Amino acid sequence: MARVGGRNLAMSWIAGVICTAVIGALIWFSMPMMPVLAAFAGDALRSILP
Repeated sequence: MARVGGRNLAMSWIAGVICTAVIGALIWFSMPMMPVLAAFAGDALRSILP
């Protein structure tokens, strides 16, 4: 992050860790959908390409 006057370094680290944790949790929750998405993409490509 850019050094901006009035921004607390500790709070920016805490916010960064929390944002990283939220993104990690969203990826973790989306993992069961990966095989379904891969099958859908494969079927779509098979129907488009001869």
